[in-house]
Amino acid sequence: MEENSKMKKFIKEYLPYILVIILVVLIKRYIVSPVKVNGTSMIDTLHHGDIMILNSSAYYFNDIERFDIVVVDEGKEYIIKRVIGLPGETVEYRNNKLYINGKFVKDNYASKKTDDFKYKVGKNSYFVLGDNRTNSMDSRVFGAFKKNKIIGKTSLIVFPFNRFGTKK
Repeated sequence: MEENSKMKKFIKEYLPYILVIILVVLIKRYIVSPVKVNGTSMIDTLHHGDIMILNSSAYYFNDIERFDIVVVDEGKEYIIKRVIGLPGETVEYRNNKLYINGKFVKDNYASKKTDDFKYKVGKNSYFVLGDNRTNSMDSRVFGAFKKNKIIGKTSLIVFPFNRFGTKK
């Protein structure tokens, strides 16, 4: 009987802590988690070392949109890039201007010159670029990424504090 009493006391004492740990792990895995910007491929929008909040649930009920900042599982690492091309589109840069399916689209995010290229995005795939086009390993190198490789959306910098806020 005494062992049963000890077990009840243990459960009563530690169950709230166990539930909190489980809740934190689930939130981090499926809803939000911190992510760090590595490199300069997103300059001027994001800087090396910025700590951001990754919204892993952003695309559970919403579509990925052009110009969203996303975290992509590149295979070796997670990379942070901007969505430029959506499934089935033809993405083209000519004379430093963006064309989607042959129509000009204003790109306010490119911080450097973008060399000319043309790419047809496959079904269920997304074409992503870094804002610092001259120094970015992105879909021009890796090709378009399938939707399941996009981990989530990010826009909120939480550190350093002097850069705190939402970036578009």
